[in-house]
Amino acid sequence: MKLVLASNNPGKLAELQALFAPLGVELVRQAELGIPEAPEPHHTFIENALAKARHAAQVSGLPALADDAGLCVEAFGGQPGVDTAYYATRFGYEKGDTNNVRALLEQMQGVSDRRAALVSTLVALRSADDPEPLVATGRAPGLITQAPVGEQGFGFDPVMFLPEFGQTFAQLPPAVKNAHSHRGKAAQQMLELMRTRWFAQP
Repeated sequence: MKLVLASNNPGKLAELQALFAPLGVELVRQAELGIPEAPEPHHTFIENALAKARHAAQVSGLPALADDAGLCVEAFGGQPGVDTAYYATRFGYEKGDTNNVRALLEQMQGVSDRRAALVSTLVALRSADDPEPLVATGRAPGLITQAPVGEQGFGFDPVMFLPEFGQTFAQLPPAVKNAHSHRGKAAQQMLELMRTRWFAQP
């Protein structure tokens, strides 16, 4: 089965492709099909993921999978949330992972509450008009470090410390990260939903 991934992020594609391989699902980035990115005007992950999935399914005529994810920092009332990708631009930096990390660490100077969570919401649709989208959410709580640590991953992985591992996401091997990340947890839920709802034998 071929699914359009409503994202052009190569890191997301690599992670999700590995996770969905057992179902025989092939993910194709929307850019490869000439599909422009959908507007994301909403304030919640689920609303944005649904909007992206509907857009990709509508334009492609194929089933679609969308992921909306971000960092929710306790001391900031859950922000940056859905605006995570553009976080650095709030502070005069260009958009990008490195600048996002820099801006976050600057804003958290002197903040003692370092609790945060990476959150991912996945939405899958059989068609743009599917009245029963599959929805899965994963959450990976941790602590924001004082400085980046580790070379793996992308996004906020170098500053997201996981107490149960005693390491940041950027220090974990990809297979371990995929099993315990917000996106990994959401993808495992989505796999089970797809198995029982889309691929179940009559």
